[in-house]
Amino acid sequence: MTDEARQSAVERAWRELVDTARRTAAEGLVVGTSGNVSVRVGELILVTPSGVPYDRLTAEDTVAVDLDGRQVLGDLRPTSELPLHLAVHRHTGAAAVVHTHAVHATAVSTLVPELPPVHYMTAALGGPVRVAGYALYGTEELARNMLHALRDRTACLLQNHGTVTYGATLSEAYDRTAQLEWMCRLWLTASSVPGRTPTLLSEAQLAEAARQLHDYGQRPA
Repeated sequence: MTDEARQSAVERAWRELVDTARRTAAEGLVVGTSGNVSVRVGELILVTPSGVPYDRLTAEDTVAVDLDGRQVLGDLRPTSELPLHLAVHRHTGAAAVVHTHAVHATAVSTLVPELPPVHYMTAALGGPVRVAGYALYGTEELARNMLHALRDRTACLLQNHGTVTYGATLSEAYDRTAQLEWMCRLWLTASSVPGRTPTLLSEAQLAEAARQLHDYGQRPA
């Protein structure tokens, strides 16, 4: 890739990253400057900066680090959750990561060790979504706990903290975040009915859904 092509790819990725970060705020998945987003361009990881409102970010605010966490673009400090993002990019096939403090998902993270499979879209995330054990934000311990919860999954909850999802694109990572928040809201709603217990899907039912979802959507002509 030429320097010009690389620069163009970084500029496009940064615009999409900022748009995704703004969407998390607009759709109530984060409050203020909480949460963060990253996207990979070659060996660069573009990340949201620490403590800067998303509506103030411009092309001149581009922040990027290498896979060792060394900052190579920008003057603003990377997100405090950089260890979390780097862990996902190093140990999975992720090209994009979204971390939020979505309220229903965070509530579920305080109640159970994994989100009960109340809907077949559980299969789209690899299976029942686990809760990573609590650790202080921004620490390597939190990153390790998260990776443990992400085994064979594309999403997890962080205990008393929030959500992490990843995907091949920012759009896919964001959609998984929104789906996870919706399923958490569904389970909380169903389990709050006095005297009733939500029915859950079996492993066989989830496996069947996973096979069906594999061919979901439009196919190339």
